[in-house]
Amino acid sequence: MSTEDAAPVAAPEVTGPPPHLLIVRAPYYRAVVDGLTAGAQRIVAASGASAEVLDVAGAFELAQAIRLALRGRTRFDGFVALGCVVRGETDHYEFICQASMQGLMDVALAYGIALGTGLLTVDTLAQAEARAGAEGANKGAEAAAAALRQIDAGRRLGAL
Repeated sequence: MSTEDAAPVAAPEVTGPPPHLLIVRAPYYRAVVDGLTAGAQRIVAASGASAEVLDVAGAFELAQAIRLALRGRTRFDGFVALGCVVRGETDHYEFICQASMQGLMDVALAYGIALGTGLLTVDTLAQAEARAGAEGANKGAEAAAAALRQIDAGRRLGAL
């Protein structure tokens, strides 16, 4: 399904007490990431959950920040990673996209966390803007819904 065809995502119901999430964002493309964040916060609020927002330097630092949060005193039930990498003229895009996504998967699997990933990897800024708008599909909203669904699954399985 393309982004144009996707319907806006609804907030999932989560078993147990209202979850508390950490939204970690790499706001290099601020307008895009602000749109993703608004979508994520809309889903969090609609589900009755709460969230804190933490900005990091770039996409490469998303997984590192989540790992740091796991060592901290505040307990989060789940995490949402938001950012945007736009293809450029060098191999930098390939390295950052691969390392960032692998880092997020590694921390999620190693620490058994509920994670929704809204890291856009696109060819053009227009593609990113289409995925971060207030109307229609919003990948930040989808990432928050994914994290909430993972929290619910973890709670149902007795893992969280």
